[in-house]
Amino acid sequence: MPQQLPLVAPGSPGAELVVGQEGAAAVRRTVLPGGVRVLTEHMPGMRSATVGAWVGVGSRDETSGHFGSTHFLEHLLFKGTARRTAMDIAEAFDAVGGEANAATGKEHTCYYARVLDTDVPMAVDVIADMVTSARLDPAELETERGVILEELAMNDDDPSDVAHEQFATAVFGDTPLGRPIGGTPQTIRSVPRDAVWEHYREHYRPETLVVTAAGGVDHDALCAQVEAALRTGGWELGATDVPAGRRVGATSAPTAGAELTIRRTTEQANVIVGGTCLNATDERRFVLSVLNAALGGGMSSRLFQEVREKRGLAYSTYSFASGHAETGLFGLYAGCTPARVDEVTALMVQELERMADEPMGAAELSRSIGQLCGGLVLGMEDTGSRMSRLGKAELVHGELLDIDESLARVRAVTAQQVQALAGELAAAPRSVVRVGPFGD
Repeated sequence: MPQQLPLVAPGSPGAELVVGQEGAAAVRRTVLPGGVRVLTEHMPGMRSATVGAWVGVGSRDETSGHFGSTHFLEHLLFKGTARRTAMDIAEAFDAVGGEANAATGKEHTCYYARVLDTDVPMAVDVIADMVTSARLDPAELETERGVILEELAMNDDDPSDVAHEQFATAVFGDTPLGRPIGGTPQTIRSVPRDAVWEHYREHYRPETLVVTAAGGVDHDALCAQVEAALRTGGWELGATDVPAGRRVGATSAPTAGAELTIRRTTEQANVIVGGTCLNATDERRFVLSVLNAALGGGMSSRLFQEVREKRGLAYSTYSFASGHAETGLFGLYAGCTPARVDEVTALMVQELERMADEPMGAAELSRSIGQLCGGLVLGMEDTGSRMSRLGKAELVHGELLDIDESLARVRAVTAQQVQALAGELAAAPRSVVRVGPFGD
């Protein structure tokens, strides 16, 4: 029978939870002293594991004077601690053939590593050292300031990246969700070391930390390793057993659409049209997934067939969706000849409206559900995906569905549900972003 793991309410100390998963895998969750949460998925036969340390803070949590601090910390935590230099951290993973990286989002940050199962204790010790004891050395900070500026410049040279970043700004406006995750050149140049330090000390605490691991891991051993490493890093874990509460969105997106045109000397124009959609915990997110697959999720999708195959107006065209605490983002993208931007935009909107006007046929619905189910199973074949699933379940959803339950919810989606949601998306305020060689 399908099982789901209803995670302990954030405000309670939380007894340990255990739930079986497919393939004899097992998920366990324990709340350590200090409110640190540890979730593991043991995958029998795996000789590797992915370990992640999640902090429930993202770019939307930055306050005035701290803009860019979250992304800055993603870089700086690799630059040395009281016990390790930046080279020590790099060598620790290189010496065992492991991989270490980090990712910053609008609502959380994750530091993770993939290593052999025998090297999990090392990975836990190094990542915990980074999280608890980053030095934020002023000289290293100034060096990394230049690295981040180069990263932003690299992204600014990619017109599709510019389009997606500006689309969030167009939809969410002057709100925390409308700000770029990585900051801007101006904020990165101006944020002082003290502001980054304050951001670090405020948000990197035991009650906000979630450690997840999947693969060849032993839950009890990992819990002991995490607790020991955090104490070695100087964290006091006895004050409370209560984890921080899950995020509740306090802001709402602007209701009016916006249009932005950004000039770039490119051969092709990039255009995105769309607006707000469901939040990350909305029960209709499975309906949205089916809608997205049918509209722009593959070679058989409506956008691909209408814009590319029938008319030859674009090489790349797709739809996308993402969810946040109180709202979400839904868009239709295409890259095309600048002179055809308006035509392509109208065609993409037309396909969304057609989906709202009439229900999908049985064959299209079955194909879209099959695409999602196959992708869901294939996406769970590696330890990194399962580690990420645990982190998002804890920080975002408050429940962990096993694969069978997730597949059942996707298969339960009806054509009428897809049509109704398409009607909501089509009727919502619409924003358009164009990036290309346009005049003023």
